[in-house]
Amino acid sequence: MPRFSVIVPAYQVQAYLAECLDSVLAQSFPDFELIAVDDRSPDGCGAIIDEYAARDPRVRAVHLAENAGLGPARNAGIAEAAGDYLLFLDGDDTLTPHTLRAIADRLAATGEPDVLVFDYARTHWDGTTLRNRLADRLTEDGPAPFTLADRPGLLRVLMVAWNKAYRREFVTREGFRFPPGYYEDTPWTFPVLMAAGSLATLDRVCVHYRQRRRGSILRTTSPRHFDVFDQYDRVFAYLAERPERERWRPELYARMLDHLTTIATRRDRLPRGSHPAFLRRARAHCRRHRAPGTPVPPGLRRALVRHGLHRTFRTLRLAAALRRHARASAARGTRKLRAALLRLHYRVQRLLPLRADHALFAADPAPDQGCDPSALEAAFRAHAPHIRTAWLGRPGTAAHFTALARSKYLVHNAGFGPGLIKRPGQVYVQTRQGTPLGHTGLDLQERPAAALGTDFAGQLREVDQWDYVLSGNRHSTLTWERAHPGGYTTLEYGSPRNDAFQHATSADMARLRASLGVPEGAVAVLYVPARRDHRRTQTPPLDPGRLLGLLGPRFTLLSRAPIDEPVKDARLVDVSAHPDLPSLCLASDALLTDFSPLMFDYAGLDRPVVLHTGDWDTFRTVRGAYLDLLACPPGPLARTEEEVADVFASGHWRGVRSARLRAAFRERFCPYDDGDAGERVVRHVVLGQPAVPPAARGPVRPVAEGQVRAPLAAVPQPSGPLPVTEGR
Repeated sequence: MPRFSVIVPAYQVQAYLAECLDSVLAQSFPDFELIAVDDRSPDGCGAIIDEYAARDPRVRAVHLAENAGLGPARNAGIAEAAGDYLLFLDGDDTLTPHTLRAIADRLAATGEPDVLVFDYARTHWDGTTLRNRLADRLTEDGPAPFTLADRPGLLRVLMVAWNKAYRREFVTREGFRFPPGYYEDTPWTFPVLMAAGSLATLDRVCVHYRQRRRGSILRTTSPRHFDVFDQYDRVFAYLAERPERERWRPELYARMLDHLTTIATRRDRLPRGSHPAFLRRARAHCRRHRAPGTPVPPGLRRALVRHGLHRTFRTLRLAAALRRHARASAARGTRKLRAALLRLHYRVQRLLPLRADHALFAADPAPDQGCDPSALEAAFRAHAPHIRTAWLGRPGTAAHFTALARSKYLVHNAGFGPGLIKRPGQVYVQTRQGTPLGHTGLDLQERPAAALGTDFAGQLREVDQWDYVLSGNRHSTLTWERAHPGGYTTLEYGSPRNDAFQHATSADMARLRASLGVPEGAVAVLYVPARRDHRRTQTPPLDPGRLLGLLGPRFTLLSRAPIDEPVKDARLVDVSAHPDLPSLCLASDALLTDFSPLMFDYAGLDRPVVLHTGDWDTFRTVRGAYLDLLACPPGPLARTEEEVADVFASGHWRGVRSARLRAAFRERFCPYDDGDAGERVVRHVVLGQPAVPPAARGPVRPVAEGQVRAPLAAVPQPSGPLPVTEGR
């Protein structure tokens, strides 16, 4: 007897079915059976199911003699199921990785409840994912298992069958089956929750619910939306047969009214001309199923549906459409007027004298404590205190254009955009964003996936406004001058953001590690994956949770890749939103990355770097690369998750060969990382004292095993994005 029976009905989902079945078969928990039901689909669903059943014994194919609908197809799967628990998955949806293991663990931890409710996320055609907005109802805090009386808010979670696991013995004992017709989940979900003697929740996204552009049954205009009335008749008939559950009638009445209101007000549901009949039936249902004294949910739309006022409803909807149109027209006029006034304001400000003691800083993404503009601003305040510094505030405001027009010094790591008209006397310092590995600038003209509609002509117009470009090494100098050709001066002085590495103390570092939750004596690995230009969704190549399990208990993983699920292991720390990247580098004992330019900065710390190169060929084909990273890496190479774990387990990550590779890499790419790059830039740009950068001063002070140094303490760091002000 398997632990789980996963039932997948399929009808006209041939484009998505293989992905759905693969998401089940790839689960790390092996004790399951997959029952795929072909609901007499006219496309290739039946053949796909047979192919999977032929090559994997865990797949059982069920073919219905005629198209019966989603409910009867699920019933056919239930009849074939042998697992302890039933799970339903629609043929165009997917399970997230490790879902079955998480469900099995939660079931065991909560005493084998009748029903376990878990979370889901909507995935849209454009690749965006949005978690259920009622996820707070699934908190695991508090006693478990419980009953519906303890957590009545579960009745307001999306009433579908596929966000729950059901004990098969409970379903069989209660005789639950799905009815035919649309909205078949309604008379299943409500009775199941009310009848369950024990419930539990799992605060984890287990299902990705696909939002199809077209083809979704419930978003199809059809008279079958009238089936909703029969489904709620079944729900209230269930209540009538069990008087002890009448306490739930007010809540079910409110849910029914909300459901009927949604169908009546959505333009893509009911056929033209059918609204009066729908509202008349809605009025009859509300009268029939409302118990005396039941509170009436407030709201104008609910009131119109409850009373069946279809003429009033139609009049109000027309009036609302006219109001929306009027507001939209007024908003367009207001936006145009505002834009014209801002252009005029900017023109006037450019006629006023420059403020020679003002410097304006900006960064993309939003300024944090780890970017070159941030470090350079600290150097301005330390070595040119007569210059007032400010960060560019919210774009498109009068203050924004005033600062652009009046500040003498402009510092950015990307670009101010086409709105900037550089004045005579202004000094534009372009810091860029680290040493380049992937192609940039004009070199992207042959890389359409990475360029993604880049305006190269506009890019060159901005380059023509640059006065200085910062460079950390000879490789960067040659790359910038070729990829961004212009008349600027390159300041090959090092990267100001790396100055923090030379000003850190062990005491500060101990405090930082403690704030991140790194246990004393643990090996902290900072995981920073690069962006994949050919992928819309940036799923990290390595699964942080699985990788941590392979690394073992000695290691703590600081993941720069966002972790969607709640972190249950204290050794896995989500630092994707941490504002100070240099401090994260200093808090770690090693860097694990693939193709992130951070490796060039991190090498200046003289700490181990491990490269995951599984898709190097793809990255190089899509983005292009300025050097063969496999021929001159900063440390050991690993192609798979298992090889990464082996590099750390065997000690190769900090072995002799690793140190030799790192030394050669440092010599080439970190020649000026001595802590004074920001000072050299300020002296050249502001004080008119061009400097000759010193040769590399040798390795950074060696770090004993398990010991790391702290973030920059001597030079103050900004606390985040600031509005445009006169100074700090």
